[in-house]
Amino acid sequence: MMNKISVSIVGGSGYAGGDLIRLLLFHPNVELKQVTSERFLGKALYKVHPNLRKQTDLKFCAIDELESCDVIFLCLPHGKAMGSIEKFNLLADKIIDLSADFRLNNPAEFKKWYGEDHKFPEKLNEFVYGIPELHREEMKTAKYISSAGCNATTTILGLYPLYKEGLVEPDRTVVEVKVGSSEGGNRSTESSHHPVKDGSVRSYQPTQHRHTAEIIQELSFGKEIKIHFSATALDIVRGILATSHVFLNQELEEKDIWKLYRKYYANEYFIRIVKEKEGNYRYPEPKIVAGTNFCDIGFKKDEESNRLVVISSIDNLMKGAAGQALQAFNIMNGLEEKTGLEFPGLHPY
Repeated sequence: MMNKISVSIVGGSGYAGGDLIRLLLFHPNVELKQVTSERFLGKALYKVHPNLRKQTDLKFCAIDELESCDVIFLCLPHGKAMGSIEKFNLLADKIIDLSADFRLNNPAEFKKWYGEDHKFPEKLNEFVYGIPELHREEMKTAKYISSAGCNATTTILGLYPLYKEGLVEPDRTVVEVKVGSSEGGNRSTESSHHPVKDGSVRSYQPTQHRHTAEIIQELSFGKEIKIHFSATALDIVRGILATSHVFLNQELEEKDIWKLYRKYYANEYFIRIVKEKEGNYRYPEPKIVAGTNFCDIGFKKDEESNRLVVISSIDNLMKGAAGQALQAFNIMNGLEEKTGLEFPGLHPY
């Protein structure tokens, strides 16, 4: 039997941190050593994450109390991870950061989208961008992984085969994302713990959403592209539904689109192509993937034009945060990729 991998979580009181704790507690190859929270220092984890009652005796500790371990997950607010990355490097050989601090490769793009200079720009190219379906091989030898944004993950996975094959007009893609309130309140920080249920303001971003930078970075393939992106909150807690309108640069039938998506995703366990001719679940929808690490993708060709509508859906706290981070962790440590992530979801939900 292999020795368990010792893991700690920095900033474990937010939503993403809570899901990550839940996943790691039941991972057969992991020993969860410590979870930090400055706000809830000394309190039992279940005081913040009540679903963890009788699952662990761990209490939140301070960052200054962290001990050495094999892997650290960073679930800190934006800007906090990059300021302390050298400190965390001394405690663990491998780091997976769930914040946005190391997602962009270009320091100038980071400043453009986040409004400040990066504190350690030389570190940006050391982090592997955290969508396993795109960067699996780099993850196998990585020391640092930056988990992708939830909106970006949904959009990128939905559009990747089309952009990879150069089938899309580069400046006309329009993406409208509907998100659950847990994204806005707060997906990977310690600042909020109660989801908004009114579908209102927290996640409404009509233009200039920061995840746009990740989408452009991962879909450009050396070409100049434009992504017209908007995000709106829904009256749900978990889930993202991305509706992407792309304009094809050649004539393709739906059977050709099928073949393309099968080419890229047929062997991807966590990608499901959902396009049925009958029944209630003919296209992806958030409630079907709630609590899972799956990304469901469907599409519909506009017979009157060269427009293709691509629909993709994930759980923003799983494939958009904790689940995808654990998937990357498994790859990074030579484990079966779906270990700890086999839950198929609930129906009805």
